[in-house]
Amino acid sequence: MVSLCSIMKKLSDLKIGETGVIHSFENDEIFLKLMEMGCIPGETIRVEQIAPLGDPISISVAGYQLSLRNDEAESIIITQ
Repeated sequence: MVSLCSIMKKLSDLKIGETGVIHSFENDEIFLKLMEMGCIPGETIRVEQIAPLGDPISISVAGYQLSLRNDEAESIIITQ
């Protein structure tokens, strides 16, 4: 039996081309900002590009392309 915790990751852990489904947020301070940008629980999210130094990352979610800083990506918990 696989534990649900074993398949949960932070968005910042994904590599280019990997996808996940938004589960929840760790940081309440940017929760509303991310929700307004279409990052809502249940949405599929895909990492499109990562800057050469690793920050920012480009994602697609809800039909949009967004750039997020690593601290923002670390606060998004996804399931795969």
